[in-house]
Amino acid sequence: MTKDEESKIITPKELKQIRARCEKATPGPWISYLEGRDHTSGSSFIMTGIGESRGEDIELSGATASDQDFIAQARQDIPRLLKEIEHLYGIISRLTPKQASIADHDTVSHW
Repeated sequence: MTKDEESKIITPKELKQIRARCEKATPGPWISYLEGRDHTSGSSFIMTGIGESRGEDIELSGATASDQDFIAQARQDIPRLLKEIEHLYGIISRLTPKQASIADHDTVSHW
């Protein structure tokens, strides 16, 4: 792995910071509602939570429809990605040195 590739790896500290931001954000799910696509009156917004756990709507200024959909879906995607990273770290921690060397070579060449 080159120095440049190493610098792009997320550190455990960075993963903790990402998790902390997720935990501080308004609980999900977040659902994007776009005027003209999902409803016909009012403005576009992101609905936070559902039912009894419904939070304040989020309205964005200057965002495209794709930006809003991305932001809303990130509330669900990022916690899932963090769980997947933890799962993969667990698998990696059980690899023998030879297996880890092979896995490192194969994955770096595909990314």
